[in-house]
Amino acid sequence: MQSGNTKFVWELLNTVPDPEIPVISVVELGVIREVKFENNSYTISITPTYSGCPAVKTFMDDIKSCLLENSIDNFELKIVYAPAWTTKWMTDKTKEKLRKYGIAPPSNIVVCPQCKSKNTTLISEFGATACKSLFKCIDCLEPFEFFKCI
Repeated sequence: MQSGNTKFVWELLNTVPDPEIPVISVVELGVIREVKFENNSYTISITPTYSGCPAVKTFMDDIKSCLLENSIDNFELKIVYAPAWTTKWMTDKTKEKLRKYGIAPPSNIVVCPQCKSKNTTLISEFGATACKSLFKCIDCLEPFEFFKCI
């Protein structure tokens, strides 16, 4: 059991991959909002990307496993819906990881992650997950997902 080292807990949480986009962590995605230590217990506040996100149970289970594997058993995971999650909580570094992974990061202009062309067209409002749309690059002809601006 840890005794109040919230920095260590943040570091652990940063090793937990997003279950839908494993190239980024749940911290990088921005769903971990706060880590507090009070009354000999951690409270980890989580804001899902949207209220019906199917990945929430998986990343909560992964967070629990990570903490328990690192001898932290004095914690509570708390879902917080306000303020609502936004892609603005992603850093530029996180957005670059998405691009390198082949997903166009949230932006006002949809740019092909393969050839960097802005000449793209929407194929479907929904990709593999509800937070992404499916696009096609007119220049290189590659399909790709775009992480919607929320």
